[in-house]
Amino acid sequence: MFRTFQEEIKNIYRKDPACNSIFEILFCYPGFHAILAHRIFHVLWTKDYGFLAFLKPLTKFIVRVSAHVIKIITGIEIHPAAQIGKDFFIDHGTGVVIGETTIIGDNVTLYQGVTLGGVSTKKEKRHPTLASNIVVGAGAKVLGNIDIGDYVQVGANSVVLKDIPSYSTVVGIPGRIVKMNGELKECIDNIDNLEHNKTPDFVGATLQAMQEKIESLEAELKDIKSKKAEA
Repeated sequence: MFRTFQEEIKNIYRKDPACNSIFEILFCYPGFHAILAHRIFHVLWTKDYGFLAFLKPLTKFIVRVSAHVIKIITGIEIHPAAQIGKDFFIDHGTGVVIGETTIIGDNVTLYQGVTLGGVSTKKEKRHPTLASNIVVGAGAKVLGNIDIGDYVQVGANSVVLKDIPSYSTVVGIPGRIVKMNGELKECIDNIDNLEHNKTPDFVGATLQAMQEKIESLEAELKDIKSKKAEA
């Protein structure tokens, strides 16, 4: 447990340039409080009680209530059953929701307002699976039993509803891949520093292309009318 405590602190130091001391982490980082509590809750939630199995429903109830209290305190909701790997970082954290059947790999960063949610009401795997080395931008929603590959960047406020292959950047509503494979490699070393202001605006580009096409067609139509008038 002490080793986990140390690893979480080192991870924050490495990923947050605004962090100045361990005391800031201990008292001012809701993401740290939420993930540390989740590490404990998850062990209790998934523990095999053996011949004391009759205690499991009560334990789960207590854990769920405790997780709810942590949500009230931190503004971050993580279901105790969610599986989260090492070097997980929630920046700021307010409004983050991580659903029950979510699986998260190593070195994943979530910004405030992110939802890893479900789209099904059945008792099944209904939340996303995130691989490793992923950044999910502020306000983004990743919904359903979908797979997000390694080294993926999800732009702020995007809504991802389908599988995303590794080494991709996805933006928009619904999420659309705008970079992948070789084109993204230059960003891998700085995967935790997603620059949302440089995210490609494919909607704007599409509208611009449409505007140029309309202007071209209008010019052609004007030219045809002019020739008819001369005839």
